[in-house]
Amino acid sequence: MMQDKPRERPQLNKNGFTFKQFFVAHDRCAMKVGTDAILLGAWAPVAGVKRILDIGSGSGLIALMLAQRTPSPVNIDAVELEPQAALQAQENVQQSPWPERIQVHQRDIADWAEQCDKRYSLIVSNPPYFAPGVACSTAARDSARATASLDHQTLLRSAALLIEEEGMFCVVLPTATGQEFIALAQADGWHLRFRLDVAEYAHRPPHRVLLGLSPQAGETLLERLAIRTPDTRYSDEWCSLTREFYLFM
Repeated sequence: MMQDKPRERPQLNKNGFTFKQFFVAHDRCAMKVGTDAILLGAWAPVAGVKRILDIGSGSGLIALMLAQRTPSPVNIDAVELEPQAALQAQENVQQSPWPERIQVHQRDIADWAEQCDKRYSLIVSNPPYFAPGVACSTAARDSARATASLDHQTLLRSAALLIEEEGMFCVVLPTATGQEFIALAQADGWHLRFRLDVAEYAHRPPHRVLLGLSPQAGETLLERLAIRTPDTRYSDEWCSLTREFYLFM
């Protein structure tokens, strides 16, 4: 994997988040750095990928994580609709060790999918999931979290236009929404190949699910992850998944 020397940054910054090899500013993004994106960026399967697409990239966090996890020939396109978020993602990329590998595009993914002549071996998305009308703290956050800005049917059909035949499309969603997403995907011809159910503690029900979908049928790998142990420490499984990114781990 990449052995690039990390750029020096302060460890704490209220306007962003410092990881081991890069810094993510998010003060101009509606959606801040959070566990969902970190889960997806650390979990998405990257073995053998040639080209990656991040749909709804926000601050660019997932694209940066995937750049860290993949060798230099792998290029990444990050598509983000909101202008300020796209600009901040571009700035984050330019300050990272991989500015030549990540291209940020301020576009609507439905239009991008119709016009793009590339095909991707891995597509990732931390998509909106609230139904329109569920109020958030700001209008920008409403847009980033509500499916009116990118409904799941459009997301699936855009990904279908862009995926390689043997490619993988990965998302992170709340568990109940994930079940609905699987049904929509299967109705459109996708096959569930990977599923990771995530709970805060082992004795609690999962609150997030990560899904890996493919145009190709095959065996489905089902796994479960608890983030914390009963004494509130991070679990060994969580540390193993994220230790290449989090400081002090």
